[in-house]
Amino acid sequence: MGKHRVVVVGGGFGGLGVVRGLNRADAEVTLIDRTNHHLFQPLLYQVATALLPAGDIAPAFRAILRTQRNAHVLLGEVTGFDTAAKRVHVDLTDGRSRQVEYDTLVVAAGSRDSYFGHDEWAESAPPMKTLEQAVDLRSRLLRAFETAVAADDPKQWLSFAVVGAGPTGVELAGQIADLARRALKGQFREIDPRDVRITLLDAAPHVLPPFSAELREHARVKLERLGVTVMTSAMVESIDAAGLTTKDGDRVEARTIIWAAGVQASPLARKLAEATNTETDRKGRIVVNPADCSVTDDVFAIGDMVNLNDLPGIAEPALQEGHHVARVIKARLKGRRAKPFRYLDLGTMATISPGDAVADIKKLRLKGLIGKAAWAVVHIAFLVGFRNRIAVLTQWGWNLVTGRRAQPIILEPVQAIERK
Repeated sequence: MGKHRVVVVGGGFGGLGVVRGLNRADAEVTLIDRTNHHLFQPLLYQVATALLPAGDIAPAFRAILRTQRNAHVLLGEVTGFDTAAKRVHVDLTDGRSRQVEYDTLVVAAGSRDSYFGHDEWAESAPPMKTLEQAVDLRSRLLRAFETAVAADDPKQWLSFAVVGAGPTGVELAGQIADLARRALKGQFREIDPRDVRITLLDAAPHVLPPFSAELREHARVKLERLGVTVMTSAMVESIDAAGLTTKDGDRVEARTIIWAAGVQASPLARKLAEATNTETDRKGRIVVNPADCSVTDDVFAIGDMVNLNDLPGIAEPALQEGHHVARVIKARLKGRRAKPFRYLDLGTMATISPGDAVADIKKLRLKGLIGKAAWAVVHIAFLVGFRNRIAVLTQWGWNLVTGRRAQPIILEPVQAIERK
């Protein structure tokens, strides 16, 4: 009889945590993902704003798992599940389809952006969930400055809007402000930095809703000092190529709009729910057993695609769920039972500028340089790979001292090259 076969779908924080947690376990582990790299999503906005090279936050799976002899990587897109036959349907990169058999299945497919029923807005306000989207956004941001140089009305190209004032939106707005007023200072002599307009909008009454009132106010004040116009209680009603309109009738002109407002579970959550006859919540997340993240006896689901006691869709729950599922599988292989899952809340953080961040850690409220130090330590600790940690720390230090950015280059998207 062969070794126990564990198939893990998705190599994000949760999925990769399961695979690495099964190192040296008496099992064959197969990781299936659409990309060949693990993405450190909390720093994705720094790729989009030219601060970090894409490779610094996206190490290849095969490099990460090179010493784990029981781990295998399969590049492909999972299209469905046959839980009765214990098979996963996968579309491979060469166009063929394949059935991958398992004894234990772990699905960690993550989430995607939600436009709240207005998917047509994605054309004018693209999201930033993947590495490709971040690199494309970097090109759009830099192209806006290049276009403004020769434009009859530069101000229209120097107007930016970020929809969503959670951590991602706040971090994007702060980084765009720093990019415009510090990083590109002296490089675009034809542009007056005072002409740059950055607007941050949210339907909620505050920026950073999960944070304490003290930290929310600190973030708002700091953003405004950076030149960001903060609009709260401002629900978007329409978006077009030249800007957006709120339900109150306010018009925000912006040639570059970024969507950071909402997320929903991956479509694989619904497919897994149908295959296992399990319910989903209103956000499309599959409901799992809170004791061990199981959907059925041999199927587990973790991360942003699940509802586990309404834990937030951030990296830390996914990491802890992944590590726990690995412990559960190892315990079962030895005929034992693992302890029930218990989530350890490590708080929430968001950076505002190169020298300022906020951290809400239980009763501890950190802001300014102390908050930035705490934010940096946590992010470096969770970043995969020693080389990546050193590279990111170096880029942060260089930016803090000089204001310069590592990747101020425009890459044409594939569609534009094909048109040419």
